Amino acid sequence: MLNESSRLLLQQQFLERFSGRTIIVHRGFPEQFLRELLEQAGGGGHFRVDVRIPESTPPTPIEWVVHRFVLPLSLPLPLLIRVDADALYLRHLMHDNIVGHPSEILWMLDTIRERHHARLDRQQGRYAVSMGMAVQDNDIDYGFNND
Repeated sequence: MLNESSRLLLQQQFLERFSGRTIIVHRGFPEQFLRELLEQAGGGGHFRVDVRIPESTPPTPIEWVVHRFVLPLSLPLPLLIRVDADALYLRHLMHDNIVGHPSEILWMLDTIRERHHARLDRQQGRYAVSMGMAVQDNDIDYGFNND
């Protein structure tokens, strides 16, 4: 078990490294997904964490956040995380039982602060969970109407 000063240090290091960035948490990608992701504008800029790799001892800052706060929520993977200084916004990439196309990520990021499955609010050495939209809801507002 980590003591309070260790948790504070892990949180500080995590935010110093990832604040303003995005993370994709996954258990491997479907065939062609990674190639298509890297072809998208900014697609190579998302940090990717494969949770099939066990957490180290002691954990790295990103392992601490993903294994202690994100995975216990049991949201579908892959999962997009937008890291802000005061909160983490989580939204899965699934549509029914199929992973969405990587081009949808930028659309999701445009509204992730309003449309997220969970928000982890920064507290001293931990994150408090607030659930957002229903897990089954993952519609994307493309900002135009095809009527």
